Amino acid sequence: MPSLTEWKVPPAFQPRPEDYRFDLDRALTCVVGLHSIIPPDAFSAETLGTERAGNGVLIDDGLVLTIGYLITEAEAVWLHLGDGRVVEGHALGFDFESGFGLVQALGQLDLDPLPIGSSAATRVGDNVVVGGAGGRTRSVASQIAAKQEFAGYWEYLLDEAIFTYPSHPNWGGTGLISNAGELIGIGSLQLERERGGKAEHVNMIVPIDLLKPVLNDLRKFGRVNKPSRPWLGMYSTEIDNRVVVVGIANKGPAARAELKTGDVILAIAGEKVTSQTSFYRKLWSLGSAGVDVPLTVYHEGVTFDVTLTSTDRAKLLKAPQLH
Repeated sequence: MPSLTEWKVPPAFQPRPEDYRFDLDRALTCVVGLHSIIPPDAFSAETLGTERAGNGVLIDDGLVLTIGYLITEAEAVWLHLGDGRVVEGHALGFDFESGFGLVQALGQLDLDPLPIGSSAATRVGDNVVVGGAGGRTRSVASQIAAKQEFAGYWEYLLDEAIFTYPSHPNWGGTGLISNAGELIGIGSLQLERERGGKAEHVNMIVPIDLLKPVLNDLRKFGRVNKPSRPWLGMYSTEIDNRVVVVGIANKGPAARAELKTGDVILAIAGEKVTSQTSFYRKLWSLGSAGVDVPLTVYHEGVTFDVTLTSTDRAKLLKAPQLH
């Protein structure tokens, strides 16, 4: 089993205990390394790989919160603790809407969980720590740079994501820790923004408040116990107020309807769309997974209507096996 790579955050960006009102080193012991193996024939193997590594945060006895893409369809999960121990875990649940994933440790972690705070109470400019597995040398002293809507190309939308700067180089599943020593988010992505004429990297963090309504369902059922949103299997981006298809998921409704990369989505159910966010919100307002989705599409000079039968993307995924 590969060990976690020996890298360190540059000292100037590492958090210093004297700058915080809580026991920094103790809080960071709650952040563990996470390593998962995914079967080669899994739906997500092609886009996310068969071996994934990142971080997770202990939030309850043996319960580790991470970002879902690290454990989607995992057949094996290992948790790497700061003292060198490795404990097997089980991919317990995944919430498509927030992006959170849960892992149940199958052995004793002997760690106190990190208390959960309120992401809504945070403000732009707040000092925070983006905690990675391995303590201070793998963590970043950061600030909240923005709180705003985020749309992802994979049919994903957060009403208010948290963005932090400077960014963590190994962001997946990192714990965003407030100045009160509480968990206020989980690291998802690294993005580039332009500021003062230069490009700089920020982390996109999923706010912890999205966990509270779904945690019990994820523990009990492995998913949220409500009808799933309709999914089209279409990767898109927004270019000049147009929603442009940039990829098609194999076996999804868009592939069956023979939509192509470069197609422009002009309208959904007769309503014009000019942004990813309006496209997603209209799509999800049509009903739950299985609903027919009428699209108006522009392709190489031709405009046409096509109706896709949406699906529940979870049906394409392998269920995690408990060994």
